[in-house]
Amino acid sequence: MVRLDGSWVALVTPFHNGKIDERALFGLLDFHLEARTDGLVICGTTGESATLSADERAALMQMVARRVGGKIRLMFGTGGNATASAVEMTRRAADLGAEAVLVVAPYYNKPTPAGLLAHFQAVASATTLPVVLYNVPGRTGVNMTAATTLELARVPNIKAVKEASGNLDQIMDILARAPAGFALLSGDDALNFAIMALGGRGTISVTANVVPAKMKAFTDACLAERWSEARALHFELLDLHRAMFLEANPIPVKTALHLMGRVQDEFRLPLVPMGAGPRAQLAQTLERMGLLAR
Repeated sequence: MVRLDGSWVALVTPFHNGKIDERALFGLLDFHLEARTDGLVICGTTGESATLSADERAALMQMVARRVGGKIRLMFGTGGNATASAVEMTRRAADLGAEAVLVVAPYYNKPTPAGLLAHFQAVASATTLPVVLYNVPGRTGVNMTAATTLELARVPNIKAVKEASGNLDQIMDILARAPAGFALLSGDDALNFAIMALGGRGTISVTANVVPAKMKAFTDACLAERWSEARALHFELLDLHRAMFLEANPIPVKTALHLMGRVQDEFRLPLVPMGAGPRAQLAQTLERMGLLAR
């Protein structure tokens, strides 16, 4: 099975005139190959998956796999708020080139813990790929408790959780009781250092879109328990981590990549370009870090 540790980037989906911008996408893929990013997450929240059709999601995954398959680890976001559609997309994932799947807790429906268990068990049974649970209650309206996560960790091919609850008590409960071979990945860049110091095995990062080499160096330092080096990198990146959430993700990160000359400043409605004040604040952060296009 593919290793799930290290620096994974929640890759943005670049658009041009309403369609996936293949040229910009390939430029981003080269950027991550050069930085030695450990893995790419395609069609996650940062990739605007909620506004992509099923055919677009499949085409995007296939496009990435054909370009960089075998050179970098690949994870495909196959989740959704309808179990049947999540199962169908998950069944297709391996044929599309994915080596693992990221499955978000169903949004809007607000299922009970029993509903979450039934949903994830159904999805996991549809594939032999490693399944990464994704808990992001700020997006989904429902928190997956430590007890639910730990019960799902007993399913043989559920191998990790991306924890973006911001709840360190919950995260510590999972880390303290997780079975061998089950990984917890940080889904909140500002908490990366704390989570990895507690036993997290890596990140699925928004910030890694902008500074992939720095995020790779950070996770490498954590995994090697070089804590002084990791702490220094964490504080070096903290303002950037915070700037990535000046508005709803992925508006700031896509704006940052535009200011760096890497993608168009284009989003799928209902997302719109960044407001003038937050955009200026973001640009100042990028300027301080020497990241603006010249």
